[in-house]
Amino acid sequence: MAKISKIAAQKRRGRYNVYVDGKYAFPVAESVLVKFRLMKGMEVDKDLIKRVTTADQQAQAYAKILDYLSYQMRSESEVVKKLHDLETPPEFVDPIMAKLRERRLVDDHQYALSYVQTMMTTSLKGPGVIRQHLRLKKVGENDIDAALANFTSAQQVENASKLAKKLFKRYRNQPTFRQEQKVRQGLMTKGYSSDLFDQIKDQVEPAADPDHQADLLASQAEKVWRRYRRYTGLDRERRFKQAMYRKGFDLDAVQHWLSENQEGLS
Repeated sequence: MAKISKIAAQKRRGRYNVYVDGKYAFPVAESVLVKFRLMKGMEVDKDLIKRVTTADQQAQAYAKILDYLSYQMRSESEVVKKLHDLETPPEFVDPIMAKLRERRLVDDHQYALSYVQTMMTTSLKGPGVIRQHLRLKKVGENDIDAALANFTSAQQVENASKLAKKLFKRYRNQPTFRQEQKVRQGLMTKGYSSDLFDQIKDQVEPAADPDHQADLLASQAEKVWRRYRRYTGLDRERRFKQAMYRKGFDLDAVQHWLSENQEGLS
């Protein structure tokens, strides 16, 4: 029967070349070497070599996944996808995943907790967006719920308030009503509940600036009035008011501007 004549370390750490009867036969990972207790002088047959090489293929796939996990936590679905991307034989996937779970290297519960904590402290995303992200990673609803329980109402108010203040600055050159619409929508887009804006509005909305709002109205009103110059009389006024309302201006303020400036308008 054939015998192992030499086992030599490769330049790559943890990898070895096995020689049988003086000829190179196959490479193995150190873990496989230990598992099969391979040593010089050991008798080997085709069946053993096949089992060793299969185990080594699995060990290599496992090593690649360990490298993938070394950069950041991953959900189970991400790890499975990576295994498929690496063209890992299907029969290796379940054993590798079982080993990773056993060693707590993949754990969707911990992944969800970590992700929520990171989003809470490094971003202004709300629970809705966070939940959607975790669903895309195929994390279970129970794990998502448990993780989001740490995103307290007080923390949501704090983060949403920071976001709302930024949004108010972004939309400062909009009519007050439109500002509020856009900020409310912005909070919802980022994953906060629809009524949270009402809860924080008084604390985050900038103090009213009547002069600035009047200047905005006047600037827009002149442009809109000219846009409808092909119309006359009440028809022009009606179209003008409708357009200004769609832009978010108060109709009483629009009517006041029209009354004040009508004589000079053409």
